[in-house]
Amino acid sequence: MTGARTDELARLAELHGVAVSYRPAPDRTVTVPDSAVVAALHALGVDATTPEAVRAALADRERALGERLLPPTVVHWAGDTHDPAALTALPPGTRVRVETEEGEESYRVSAPLVAGLPLGVHRVTATAPDGRTGRAHLVVAPDRLPAPPGRSYGLLVQLYSLLSRRSWGMGDLGDLAELAGWAGRAAGAGFVQVNPLHSAVPGAPTDPSPYRPSSRRFPDPVHLRVEDVPEYAYAEDRERLAGLLERAARLRAAVLDKGALIDRDAVWELKREALETVLAVPLGPGRRAAYDAFRAAHGQALDDHATYYALAESHGPDWTTWPDGLRAPRSAATARARAELADRVAFHTRLAWLTDGQLRAAQRVAREAGMPVGIVHDLAVGVHPTGADSWAQQDVFAAGMSVGAPPDAFNARGQDWGLPPWRPDRLAACGYAPFRELLRALFRYAGALRIDHVMGLFRLWWIPQGSPPTEGTYVHYDAEAMLAVLALEAGRAGSVVIGEDLGTVEPGVRETLQRRGVLGTSVLWFERDWTGDGRPLPPERWRADCLATATTHDLPPTAARLTGDHVELRDRLGLLTRPAAEERAEAVADAAEWLALLGSLGLVDSLGPVGGTATGPPGTDEEAEVRAVHRFLLRTPARLIGVWLPDGVGDRRPQNLPGTCAEYPNWRLPIADREGRAVPLEELTAAPRLRALLEVFAQLREGGGGATGPRARVLPGDSLT
Repeated sequence: MTGARTDELARLAELHGVAVSYRPAPDRTVTVPDSAVVAALHALGVDATTPEAVRAALADRERALGERLLPPTVVHWAGDTHDPAALTALPPGTRVRVETEEGEESYRVSAPLVAGLPLGVHRVTATAPDGRTGRAHLVVAPDRLPAPPGRSYGLLVQLYSLLSRRSWGMGDLGDLAELAGWAGRAAGAGFVQVNPLHSAVPGAPTDPSPYRPSSRRFPDPVHLRVEDVPEYAYAEDRERLAGLLERAARLRAAVLDKGALIDRDAVWELKREALETVLAVPLGPGRRAAYDAFRAAHGQALDDHATYYALAESHGPDWTTWPDGLRAPRSAATARARAELADRVAFHTRLAWLTDGQLRAAQRVAREAGMPVGIVHDLAVGVHPTGADSWAQQDVFAAGMSVGAPPDAFNARGQDWGLPPWRPDRLAACGYAPFRELLRALFRYAGALRIDHVMGLFRLWWIPQGSPPTEGTYVHYDAEAMLAVLALEAGRAGSVVIGEDLGTVEPGVRETLQRRGVLGTSVLWFERDWTGDGRPLPPERWRADCLATATTHDLPPTAARLTGDHVELRDRLGLLTRPAAEERAEAVADAAEWLALLGSLGLVDSLGPVGGTATGPPGTDEEAEVRAVHRFLLRTPARLIGVWLPDGVGDRRPQNLPGTCAEYPNWRLPIADREGRAVPLEELTAAPRLRALLEVFAQLREGGGGATGPRARVLPGDSLT
């Protein structure tokens, strides 16, 4: 569609939740291109390419909305004594039939129509006196999500970076269980937060980013501790397994002792070969029953997942290049291929089951160690456009669109994350079934769930394929329905939810999330008085309902921020957008302001920046200042406090440097000390620097901190050895 935007196009876009403008700041409104609006509508199945098409589509939409009795999904919060607005708007005399999740039926004709309904997603059929019929999914959700049981601190770590002397070249679920057991018992931690452990796109080289997975529904078997699979002890080809263990030892030594990067593909090649041998062992009756129960619980979704991976072995990971008949999961050709590849489908099904089992075992270890929360898992914002989920759920993804972010103060070009968005209309039509199933699968083993870019529950920036991020638009979701489903599934699991709400946030979003019990994320360096003088926000003014941290996987470690090493890194890589001297000066001023506040609060002896680097004179104590930063976090009212585990050994390197690809080894670095030497888990837990840092939180341990059992103090020599 060309020419000036018409009122009809704007109205049509509004009725489908597509924005024609947005406000990056309270005093600034940006109009999005018509091309983005038309493309977004097209992805929603609406033709807006000509004025005639717009008028016809608008008439159809207004007529459909005027005639319908019910929207596709209706929300009722359990604490509300009134019917949802969609039910109160029904014509007088409308007869309502409710079928609950359990299959019980009831008929209702007078308010409140939802009285006595249990929590769940039910089906409602309304029949008006004039004969019109409407059907809807009715989500009855608890008012709020579960709250953290008391106040606690925990460790933040990218699991792949946490190598032990038993791992096969990258951190695994055995290492996670070991860390959780040690952190809970010896360090009094309340949780361990890890990166997304979703299934990666198959093949080599694969994308190492855990935030662009093939599937969010099922975990990646690369994280398995092969020796912990019960059938491992009974595998017949011991010589083959011994050879693989030797190769794994060399791979591990290359990372821990020789400075090599983590090679996920090499690790998976070894584990895949070993698992081929291990899975040849028949399951015993009890194990078989557990496996069958897992298959029944996950049904078609698990079958589709395993089928995709079996087909990818023959046709490559990009399903859009497969033979025509195989591009649809319900085609006759796919059914024949599934039967022909039954052994491979079974192999990948078993892998999903085994990984789920070790994830649940890690959570049990964490809780038995006294952690009130346990393992905090991370939900990525989307999936790879040619991976397992996008193949299996084509009907709910918006074809030709990608999720990203508009230009902002941190990135003038905007961002394209290369992730296809869910269609809000299709989600609503199926009662948010894909979202419900995804959450249910994750909550099986998550004491808490961190939702990356939680603002995506409200709206996402859609970018038409082939367009730059600047030429996208926001598409809105039914946030009430998304939050209701989240509250329902989190409540059933008894799990906490943390929303990553950093960056540009639409007005009212944080307030809505807080009202429903979703914790926010507060990072020290961003917590300033932005509506006042811009100075660091004193601890008493921080919000309580949050996870407070000094850094994240996308930011410099604390020592690098304090020393200015992060500026030097970006300068070496040619990533600075201003002269290096200006960047260094700003980093010095930023660190100095925070250290001045820490000093004024009596949290650190030095009032200046740490020494011997770009930011200050020698003689100051870097470790003391890192501890002071965490004492500051403890002074805030934050319910949860996160400690970036690499901060415990002085690591300077970010795990991910946004804006880089080949320039920097994102997602491939082991935890290292200040000299860049990899530190295995066994040494990490014995490191004096880490023990001293965690002693900052002794009062939480001694006061219980919401723990479910007695806590021990960190003692000299406590380790995994």
